[in-house]
Amino acid sequence: MKKTFSLLTIIILLSVGSCSKDDTTDNSVALNASANRQQTGSSANELLSDKKFKSMVIEVVYVTGFEPSSTAINNFVNFLTARTYKPNGISVVKHAISSPGNSPYTDQEIVNIENANRTKYNNVDQIAVWAFFADGKSSKDTETSLILGTAYRNTSFVIFEQTIQNLSDSPFEPNRSLLETTIITHEFGHILGLTNLGTPLQSNHEDPEHAKHCIEKTCLMYWSSESNAGISDMLSAGTVPQLDAQCIADLRANGGK
Repeated sequence: MKKTFSLLTIIILLSVGSCSKDDTTDNSVALNASANRQQTGSSANELLSDKKFKSMVIEVVYVTGFEPSSTAINNFVNFLTARTYKPNGISVVKHAISSPGNSPYTDQEIVNIENANRTKYNNVDQIAVWAFFADGKSSKDTETSLILGTAYRNTSFVIFEQTIQNLSDSPFEPNRSLLETTIITHEFGHILGLTNLGTPLQSNHEDPEHAKHCIEKTCLMYWSSESNAGISDMLSAGTVPQLDAQCIADLRANGGK
């Protein structure tokens, strides 16, 4: 039976009440944390423009043995540089953690891992992003459908790196860094408010049958990226799919490039 590989699960989470270890001892961290625990897409303008935040830091946290490729992280930074205004730059900090041992991971377990391990939060002029690379699969996987990544807060997403490694770098499978890049940028497209998820539409290009996805078949945000055939088609040229003109127009109207 053919499996469907899902690139995206968008979870709209309101501010989570539980605190990380740091939150219990540092009120300033708790205050900053609340700004990074909002609905997916709600910080699109702050990420895209330099109106409030002049720089961005990406905190890449991975379970030991499941570090994303340097190529994928570099491609992610290039994607952000091309689409956002951050005159003071975009930086990346990486660190590994021991396996939480919870695979398959539920949505709440992913949230708990962030709450316990995140160290970077928004400050006066820098916005912070959390990217977690897990050592297991999503609890929402089925025999025919695999979740590869989830955008679940305004500055947070998870990549199920073990699943990606199992699906790449073998004959007839995509290159791992190419697959990683596609999933990372697709997920972050939703954090940037695409499609119609916090960044207003400038034209009617949201797919009516697949909400929050672009209707254009060649766009990074097209819904078929969630299927095995879709991934194969999107990566067959050996390059990462790009945002189409309509998605770019949306981002520009919301403060981006």
